[in-house]
Amino acid sequence: MNSSHPSADQLAATATDVVPVLLYDGECGLCNRTVRLLLALDRRGALRFAPLQGPHAQGYLRDHGLPADDFDTLVFVPDWARRDRPEFLLRSDGVFAALRLCGSRRADVLAWLRVLPRALRDAGYRLVARTRFQIWGKWDATCPLPRPEWRGRFWE
Repeated sequence: MNSSHPSADQLAATATDVVPVLLYDGECGLCNRTVRLLLALDRRGALRFAPLQGPHAQGYLRDHGLPADDFDTLVFVPDWARRDRPEFLLRSDGVFAALRLCGSRRADVLAWLRVLPRALRDAGYRLVARTRFQIWGKWDATCPLPRPEWRGRFWE
């Protein structure tokens, strides 16, 4: 490897921009629809996405002692450049962090549910997680993104 070219990890570590990443179940129909909603709401394009089944997410989960085979839990990483820190939000807290980041009025309307206690929100989250495949099915990975420019916001 030529030492004059920094690695992807070096670029991420020296980046001045905060790179928030949402780790989601890449096979879940509801999860993929949620990601598409967040893409539409995030007009600044700040949020990145990685399926829990992919190598980026799997490495992150292992590094932080999170289950690498439980795809029921969404994980929000506030800054991928600082991914070595245990600064992540799970389940409903992760959803609300992603919505806040979007900064749109529609996201603010959805975020009003944050006033509910976390225990209640996460109980609802777990109920939906258990039934999501029966209701929304498995995602067809061949479905194209509505906007080609969104492709660069996804990591394997």
